[in-house]
Amino acid sequence: MNQENFKDQLKEKGLKVTSQRVAVLEVLDLNRGKHLTTEELYELVKAMSPDIGLATVYRTVQLLLDMNLIDRITLDDGSIRYEIAEEKDKLSGHHHHHLICLDCGDIVSFADDLLENLEDNIRKTTGFEVVDHEVKLYGYCRACSEKHL
Repeated sequence: MNQENFKDQLKEKGLKVTSQRVAVLEVLDLNRGKHLTTEELYELVKAMSPDIGLATVYRTVQLLLDMNLIDRITLDDGSIRYEIAEEKDKLSGHHHHHLICLDCGDIVSFADDLLENLEDNIRKTTGFEVVDHEVKLYGYCRACSEKHL
């Protein structure tokens, strides 16, 4: 996400453009492909902006979610992680999916959306209109699979 676009969006909504808000978005943008907890995000932002507080990061994360600039993934261990929203996901109306390693905990994003045919079939047979879905597949990453052989 371009910082200038972000600043413009904040102004359009009548919100202040603060260095802390920009820093949170910048850290998420610099860590594309990573799935950060709020606490991890806070530690990274604090390195850039030492005066920021954890509460400010929490409020900024909520703002970014409300603006559809970031995505949230909830894992079965109760942890909530965030990542920058990809433009192609926003255009398609669907989020990408995640592969979660049961051994090392690594999270890998993948974009293949093979559920479109299923969604079409559901709509045709039941009249139910699927507007979104989230897929999390659990297993072992390549490195952990090789360890188990």
